Amino acid sequence: MDAQSGGYGLIEQGALVVEGDRIVWVGEEEQLPERYADLPRHDLGGRLVTPGLIDCHTHVVFGGDRAREFEMRLEGASYEEIALAGGGILSSVRATREADEAALLASALRRVDTLLAEGVTTLEIKSGYGLDLESELKMLRVARRIGAIRPVTIRTTWLAAHALPPEYKEDRAGYIRDVVIAGMEAGHAEGLIDAVDGFCEGIAFSREEMAQIFEHAARFGLPVKLHAEQLSDLHGAEMAAQHGAMSVDHLEWLGQDGIDAMAASGTVAVLLPGAFYTLRETKYPPVQALRDAGVPIALATDCNPGTSPLTSILLTMNMGATLFRMTPAECLTGVTRHAATALGLADRGQIAPGMRADLAVWDIEHPAELTYRIGFNPLHARFVGGELV
Repeated sequence: MDAQSGGYGLIEQGALVVEGDRIVWVGEEEQLPERYADLPRHDLGGRLVTPGLIDCHTHVVFGGDRAREFEMRLEGASYEEIALAGGGILSSVRATREADEAALLASALRRVDTLLAEGVTTLEIKSGYGLDLESELKMLRVARRIGAIRPVTIRTTWLAAHALPPEYKEDRAGYIRDVVIAGMEAGHAEGLIDAVDGFCEGIAFSREEMAQIFEHAARFGLPVKLHAEQLSDLHGAEMAAQHGAMSVDHLEWLGQDGIDAMAASGTVAVLLPGAFYTLRETKYPPVQALRDAGVPIALATDCNPGTSPLTSILLTMNMGATLFRMTPAECLTGVTRHAATALGLADRGQIAPGMRADLAVWDIEHPAELTYRIGFNPLHARFVGGELV
């Protein structure tokens, strides 16, 4: 696929050859090399094949839900009133801490299975709702377990720098030391962490605090990414790009300094229209400026209990087009090739020789239908690592 210039790189009457978990040839069926003529074949009946979809920013492992909080907001309750009634992120923290791994796994699988049913073959899962060392590690153990029992690649992200828990209200430095950094070391030793993330906002962690956390990540050889510029411009994107961040996510308030830094570092801009929609935001991410600078743009569900209770990658694509005015080709590339780059995965997101054979097969005539339709799932089949699932 080539989203630039509006094209998809479609091959009519195409064929591809898979050996093991890799694509080894792709082209027009009539040009299939003779050496592949006797291989077993899957006739897909003229259906459209795309790379398997990639959700590169999710929080699908958490305890409880916040439906009542959602209802209270619509009834006119303020943020403070909701917090006093036990709502907000701390309600998710309490529920996550109280749930054991089996309970967290059972609830997460319902959300994960919905995403897989829409063609997702690679899924990022963050911690961030435990906010103590053991609960954060527990979340990532559950994420690893999902990858062991479902046909999907899981990438895990350490997001202890998500919010400050009540017990550390007067000791920010202590939380960063005792939980964020100590937990990063423990999780890395246990093989639980693929990347390190944080929330850089006035209500969360400062640019300077996140830079300190990123320096520790570098000591463990862990790549970084950042929630930034969602509610204000703290220039977190610029700092993250200077640390070689794989992605910076949200970005509604992103300024030109951040755009230029991301362009220079190859950092992906991950846009999260589900949170924009749920929070009824009015400040749009600078999509045209990102395009003009050549910054890759990915899309993700941001599935979480508070600000984006979204488990549809297809609806995310529609929102990217309808809310952010991305083209259908950009939306598809945003949940394939650019999403793969946002996770540091160079071996997927495209149908090309050498790429991992993660594929989605669709009952549609044209790829624009994936973005155009609302509440309609045309998935026919998934291939994960060359295996039909």
